[in-house]
Amino acid sequence: MDPFESFKAAQKLGWAHFAPLEVFTTSVAAQLVKHAKVREGQCVLDVGCGTGVVAVTAARLGARATGLDLTPTLLERARENSQIAGVGIEWREGDAENLPFEDDAFDVVLSQFGHIFAPRPEVAVAQMLRVLKPGGTIAFATWPPELFTGRMFMVTARYAPPPPPGVAPPPLWGDPGIISQRLGNAVKDLVFDRATMRVPALSPQHFRTNLERTAGPVIKVVESLSASDPTKLAAFRTEYESLIAEYYEENTVRQGYLLTRAVKI
Repeated sequence: MDPFESFKAAQKLGWAHFAPLEVFTTSVAAQLVKHAKVREGQCVLDVGCGTGVVAVTAARLGARATGLDLTPTLLERARENSQIAGVGIEWREGDAENLPFEDDAFDVVLSQFGHIFAPRPEVAVAQMLRVLKPGGTIAFATWPPELFTGRMFMVTARYAPPPPPGVAPPPLWGDPGIISQRLGNAVKDLVFDRATMRVPALSPQHFRTNLERTAGPVIKVVESLSASDPTKLAAFRTEYESLIAEYYEENTVRQGYLLTRAVKI
């Protein structure tokens, strides 16, 4: 199997347990949709839609929304969420590196912490811009590498099996300079903003335990080390909890994120 396809197959399995985290990303979805200035009647694509919180938010404003994700289990939850909200959304299983849509099909292309896991950023960017109409808006939420979640990914990567050569670290999508390079001269009016997601937790250990049950990269590390190196697993958990403690206060963990918006030329 192509190494990137094998990598994506593992991602599909790893993110199948993400659904409980939607209670925290729902408020971020509203901020992203607001940042993108989504309007009634627009055709909107949510890339890496997960449980559909962004697509549902856009649809409730009157947009014609489509959500795409690698993981069928999350799409099932997304369909349920849209049915509960009473909005019609097209849900598609698919890959950010090979979007199954025509050129210039959407007025707005969004991604909330989704496209960052595509192994080749240049491919994902090209696909997202390809399906976006000239004059349309691309907007996304990402994790800056210097803040909690970006640092969390780096800790996890040190303990995880190495990815195939050429896979870019997800936190690089949180660096405005790198974003500017990746979008290049295909866009104009590039705008950044920052906000914070606050996640309730009773302790750093409580937060770490919840992520071990829901977050794909962490699940993978725990599964691997539980079988091969329990001592290294204990070290991972200790380092992880120390990082969490830096951002933990009043029973919440502060997770700062970056919002990006640009217009396709």
